[in-house]
Amino acid sequence: MTEVDSTLYCYRHPDKATALRCSRCEKPICARCARPTPTGYRCPECVRNQQKVFDTSQWYDYLLASITAVILSFIGSRIVPRLGFFTLFIAPIAGVIIAEVVRAIIKRRRSKRLFQLTAIATAIGSLPYLIIYVMQAILFLSEGGVWLLASLLWHGFYTFTVTTTVYYRLAGINIRT
Repeated sequence: MTEVDSTLYCYRHPDKATALRCSRCEKPICARCARPTPTGYRCPECVRNQQKVFDTSQWYDYLLASITAVILSFIGSRIVPRLGFFTLFIAPIAGVIIAEVVRAIIKRRRSKRLFQLTAIATAIGSLPYLIIYVMQAILFLSEGGVWLLASLLWHGFYTFTVTTTVYYRLAGINIRT
């Protein structure tokens, strides 16, 4: 009897032997190409094609999300100087509120670029007061305005935290291996 070589090789890396197959197209894939999904491993092409289906945003969602994020982030940045230490607790909550309001306005439509733009708009909304604090710190630091550094620190923390919270709340956390 003759033995038939039944070893499978990755279709993208012909030198890699594998026992995995894409759960959608059945192509053999190596561990490096395999993308875990709730229904099994998929090849990069199937994942890419499926991802296109999930981009449901409309052109006006970008405008609505940006304007909403800028306005709400600006309002939040007005409150930060009064909060001081409590900014540590309020900034993530503000980020969740901004993300949920944006999500409601865009009617849960999604797109990776939409979420990125919303995060950028959130940062832009908090920048005017951050810039004011930087300018005041530069002007008054030599005159004993050390107290301005605390405001600058809290506002910088607010900007960073609210921006990252908005992005991860909208897009979710994607861990790539």
